[in-house]
Amino acid sequence: MGWMDKVGGLLKQYTSGSGAAAAPAPDVHAHFDEVAQAAPSSAIAEGLTAMFNSDKTPAFGQMLSTLFNNSTGEQKAGMVNQLLSSVNPAMLTQILGSVGLAGVAASGNTQLTPDQAQKLSPEAVQQLAAHAQNSNPSVVDSVSTFYAQHTTLIKTLGGAAMTVALAKVAERQRQA
Repeated sequence: MGWMDKVGGLLKQYTSGSGAAAAPAPDVHAHFDEVAQAAPSSAIAEGLTAMFNSDKTPAFGQMLSTLFNNSTGEQKAGMVNQLLSSVNPAMLTQILGSVGLAGVAASGNTQLTPDQAQKLSPEAVQQLAAHAQNSNPSVVDSVSTFYAQHTTLIKTLGGAAMTVALAKVAERQRQA
């Protein structure tokens, strides 16, 4: 039995003529859990990319700030390192310097440890995310792939965000 056999019926309610349900279903959290457990991470990542790029959700930086705020040290470092890998070295030095981590960039190391990531504020992450997205829009894809492995955190973004993600997963399967 394929994953669509398990969740295909559930996903049907997330499709409409406009590609997304008008309002979050009351049980969108449970639906998101079911789909996240059944679907391949590539399908979840594609849904998350749509969510991050949607005009129905807050800005990318704002959503990452929320995710960062609800993450463990390891998860914070993983996400921030995704962002840092998408900016040029001069910008990396400037960004890390502005949050008190200039020594990291000066050492040539572009990967933050969980302890270093814990020192960042959600506001600094929001600014970093916005800059990273402006300089390299594909960072949204890499962050989506990262969060496809940490789907429990996505639920902290609320029903509208999960609805957009589920609608994209449903659309992808309808086209397949």
